Amino acid sequence: MKYFVTLSLALAIGLGQSAWAQHDPKAKAVLDGVSKKVSSLKTMKANFALKLTGGKGGSVTDTRKGALMLKGQKYHVQIGTQEILCDNATVWTYNAEAKEVQVSKYNPAEQTMSPAKLFTPSFFEKEYSYTYKGERKEQGKNCDIVELIPHDKSKQLAKIELAVDKATAMIAGGTYWEKNGNKYAITISNVVQNADIPDSKFSWNTKEHAGVEVVDLR
Repeated sequence: MKYFVTLSLALAIGLGQSAWAQHDPKAKAVLDGVSKKVSSLKTMKANFALKLTGGKGGSVTDTRKGALMLKGQKYHVQIGTQEILCDNATVWTYNAEAKEVQVSKYNPAEQTMSPAKLFTPSFFEKEYSYTYKGERKEQGKNCDIVELIPHDKSKQLAKIELAVDKATAMIAGGTYWEKNGNKYAITISNVVQNADIPDSKFSWNTKEHAGVEVVDLR
């Protein structure tokens, strides 16, 4: 689920740093509002819940809760026993159960889908079209619904649906469908804007993780 942890959260919270192509004018207005709001923030903290529904007849379900911190393009995701940290130069993926941390170079040019690419202004403009799908209640909030479809039909990702809180211009959640029938639903809660977050939260501290095996993939 690591792929969708980073994808879902980057989409659901970090979209504001992306530019949007001229597609559906109503959808563009909604997304531009998110962009204006999020780009004005120095930092953000939030909780989230990520639910997977898949398998034959949708019989497989998996729900996980976690927390996210963002500071510019730096991020720290914690979900279950897994943590993903990025300081805009290096990415650490820590599995507490395995007592292992994988270290990789942060290089968006080499990644098909990553938070780095999601923060690149040309990413959605080149790879997605979007349309406004109306209004809907999400977690008691009045939300605008925007659907994104990848131009590249060879992608496993079939479509994305975002719910944007009309009152705050913040994304309240989203749903992501894969062609194999898997569906990922994310909800965002307890958002704290401009929280005081030290840079140390976005890099690995070896002294605090004695006995953890380091697998350097750089």
